[in-house]
Amino acid sequence: MASLAWLLIPLMAAIGAGLWGSWAGRNRKTAGDGVELEGYARFRAAMERSEAVTTRSDTLEKSPSDAV
Repeated sequence: MASLAWLLIPLMAAIGAGLWGSWAGRNRKTAGDGVELEGYARFRAAMERSEAVTTRSDTLEKSPSDAV
């Protein structure tokens, strides 16, 4: 009888794993990629602005302390 009890442990583990697997693999309703794409567009716009500021500041006159 004790050996049958020990066989129930892996059986219950397999059933639990199957239930967890079906729950983890379910289809979830998602909002889509719109939010992520809008955030990426804002990021790119910010990077382009900072690049333009850096480029513009590089073209300004150099200070006398920069002259070697």
